[in-house]
Amino acid sequence: MKIIVPATSANVGPGFDSVGIAVTRYLTIEVLEPADAWLIEHDLGAGIPTDEKNLLLSTALSISTDMQPHRIKMTSEVPLARGLGSSSSVIVAGIELANQLANLKLSDAEKLRIATEIEGHPDNVAPAIFGNMVIASYIGEDVQYVTADFPSCDLVAFVPSYQLKTSDSRNVLPKEWSYKEAVAASSVANVAIAALLKGDLLTAGRSIESDHFHERYRQSLVKEFPQVKEVAHAHGAYATYLSGAGPTIMNLLAPEHTTAFVATLEELGLDGQIFQLKIDTFGVRVEKQTSM
Repeated sequence: MKIIVPATSANVGPGFDSVGIAVTRYLTIEVLEPADAWLIEHDLGAGIPTDEKNLLLSTALSISTDMQPHRIKMTSEVPLARGLGSSSSVIVAGIELANQLANLKLSDAEKLRIATEIEGHPDNVAPAIFGNMVIASYIGEDVQYVTADFPSCDLVAFVPSYQLKTSDSRNVLPKEWSYKEAVAASSVANVAIAALLKGDLLTAGRSIESDHFHERYRQSLVKEFPQVKEVAHAHGAYATYLSGAGPTIMNLLAPEHTTAFVATLEELGLDGQIFQLKIDTFGVRVEKQTSM
């Protein structure tokens, strides 16, 4: 059995802690033979546990202990601590692992509630579960969500070589706001979401880049942001924004501009990787081997 979870890009400008999209890079969990004890095989580095301390298993075992241990192979295309939902993808995979092995028959809404309680906000875990774009809120213990198609476009992510922990990225945010500032920020977010739902990427792009909630405070932590944004705009990008807590910089473009933009971005010689992405429309999925 394989559990496949997409990477995610959260916030999308002003949708702070609320909006996320699923993109085409994946965490794959392959459940192999039963074993006496849990074992996770991976190539993610010595700092990532291979036993019950791994986030995958700690998540699964927090939901159900009524599971036969297995040998598991974990393969990830989602870089760690880069703003592409690496921890959220593991949490969603852990929930699905428990769902399958303990035969829990969880609904997607139940998976989202559990994932949000663990993660603390729904912006990454929701699109990892549902795919596409999800707008969600988490107040008290109540999770509300709306799934929607993201407008057709190409996504190009520049992923810097350094990590940026969410905690560090949150520390630069203001502790409180005036009522006037809150109203202004909310109005920008409203227009961004409405435009995305309408498929109007030109209007959405302007609002995405007008975020008041977090980007103005965080951009100083990502030194490549001004250069990438300048090149993106020179190639007709709809918007450039920080993915999640950063440092990944996401660019939304019409497909006819992507090749030239990527070529120019490569010429800058910035220290990082470039991912050409599409929207993942499936969310978490399970592939079961059929017996011959």
